[in-house]
Amino acid sequence: MAGRIRREDVAAVRERARIEEVVGEHVTLKPAGVGSMKGLCPFHDERSPSFHVRPQVGLWHCFGCGEGGDVISFLQKIDGLPFTEAVEHLAGRVGIQLRYEDGGAVRPGEEPGRRQRLLEAHRYAAAFYAEQLLTPGAAAGRTFLAERGFDRSAAEHFGVGFAPQGWDHLLRHLRGKGFTEAELTASGLMSQGNRGLYDRFRGRLVWPIRDVTGDVVGFGARKIFDDDQGPKYLNSPETALYKKAQVLYGIDLAKREIAKAKQVVVVEGYTDVMAAHLSGVPTAVATCGTAFGPDHARVVRRLVGDTSAGAGVQLSSGTSVGGEIIFTFDGDAAGQKAALRAFGEDQRFYAQTFVAVEQSGMDPCELRQARGPEAVRALVAARQPLFEFVLRSTLRAHDLETAEGRVAALRATAPVVAGIRDAALQPEYARMLAGWLGMELDSVRSAVTTAGRQRNAPVAQRDTARRDDPTMPGARGPGPGGREAPTRPAAPDRTDPVARLERNALEAVLQHPGTVDPAEFDALPGDAFTVPALRAVHEAIRAAGGLAAAAAQPSGWVERVRDEAASPVAGLVTELAVAPLPEDRPDVIDDYVRGVVDALVDLGLTRQIAEARGRLQRMDATAEPDAYQAAFADLVGLEGRRRALRERD
Repeated sequence: MAGRIRREDVAAVRERARIEEVVGEHVTLKPAGVGSMKGLCPFHDERSPSFHVRPQVGLWHCFGCGEGGDVISFLQKIDGLPFTEAVEHLAGRVGIQLRYEDGGAVRPGEEPGRRQRLLEAHRYAAAFYAEQLLTPGAAAGRTFLAERGFDRSAAEHFGVGFAPQGWDHLLRHLRGKGFTEAELTASGLMSQGNRGLYDRFRGRLVWPIRDVTGDVVGFGARKIFDDDQGPKYLNSPETALYKKAQVLYGIDLAKREIAKAKQVVVVEGYTDVMAAHLSGVPTAVATCGTAFGPDHARVVRRLVGDTSAGAGVQLSSGTSVGGEIIFTFDGDAAGQKAALRAFGEDQRFYAQTFVAVEQSGMDPCELRQARGPEAVRALVAARQPLFEFVLRSTLRAHDLETAEGRVAALRATAPVVAGIRDAALQPEYARMLAGWLGMELDSVRSAVTTAGRQRNAPVAQRDTARRDDPTMPGARGPGPGGREAPTRPAAPDRTDPVARLERNALEAVLQHPGTVDPAEFDALPGDAFTVPALRAVHEAIRAAGGLAAAAAQPSGWVERVRDEAASPVAGLVTELAVAPLPEDRPDVIDDYVRGVVDALVDLGLTRQIAEARGRLQRMDATAEPDAYQAAFADLVGLEGRRRALRERD
């Protein structure tokens, strides 16, 4: 069975994909010294830039949140991609044909290189459909769009196209591009009949569905002719590319605005996304023929930067640290039911979640047509906290005029209040609930406390199991096989001058290895670094062949050091390779690098001289004259090396 991407191909992708270009599509980078660039981190909120990129070593690191890595890890994190898909995307971008090894993991049912072929087929299909929208046969489609306020430029912006009536228009087009029957079948663009393949979409308006990287992975099609006997909407079937539970329409267009505004607006259809964007709500996305589910929640959490248990805390100003998730629903019963489903998914968010309900039952597309773009913006602006919406909706199901109804309503709503993660908001919602129920606040608080204990007991048990289970992430104590679970070494004390010198020296050699004499640095003993974390980095440098290896093969040398480092240390290697140097003037940077390494060598020689003198003082020159002379010669040699080093400086 075909397996993982060959190591040398991954290295080639890492080298050819220019990190400053990939990162620059998401972060505004500015020069920050010799060979360094910086900008605002896309993974956490900050006002002063702490996100640094060093193109010459191909690494990035944020000194604010601690995230870092190479161009592949950046794409993984920014677009939520698995490693293999990130490599494949970058390979397609830089024109590298990937090869796969035997025996490794591979997507079920997918051959090596098949994904790229399927993506190509979808690119050709999207272009074909877009061209067809301009033909006479697509007049009904253009009328449909125009009636909803979408002109040609809007159609082009969203890639809207037209699947012509007939059985094999796209089939013949793709065959002409060299695609095989097996590839066309796997793409989901074709259906299989008794007479062979035929176009899945015929006589319909077509919207390309793209993933976060902008690749077309599927299509959604709406019928526009009365004689079409199919469903109103028809989407691509599940394929190796298209998983409806994981895709969000419009995510490629919205992702930057989402990251900037820390807000996602979830609407229900393709035209709703278009209407929202054109109305000044560029953070709108939609699910594709399925309810909002756990996989969608994971995508949304990543986009709003909602990745830690500390996110989503509401500040006194009312601003949500983790961002906002806003669901738009119709005001009818179906819309309320959808909102209640969203409340279940809210437990997957640390961001604040809201509901924007249009009481007259209009969706954003209809609202824009009837009342203009400002009405769509007003709908989003008038969002209601999801907790409040759920509480009020739950209360409406009970007769609050009777004591029995009020007690039943309290029992139903107390767990909702207990489930609010922000402890500061719980008392406020308890007070509001008491007012809505017409009950004493103490009674409501007691019910909420009881519901909270019942809710949290299983969680505490799971946490205990996690701590005691060494195979679980975050477990304490020995890991598999009785070994201690790997943890990152303690950070060096920056106030310690020796630790600071050792750190500066490693930063210098990782960023400018060609400036340092390999023989001098590689001769440093294993104990030259006294800080355990820095000693581990030095050991990784030695394992990667030292500076001699960097001189012989500079390309990818820092990556080889990262590969040699134990996993807890690899992040520190990245940080050191990207850290701003104390000296960044181009005309003196080489002198700084040599100077800081010389200072480290001098410190090591001074340490060795002290040890040699101690040995000499403890020896009896009369009893062991040969050993004494050898020790004395060793001391003289060390002092000579230090003197030569200082005279050179």
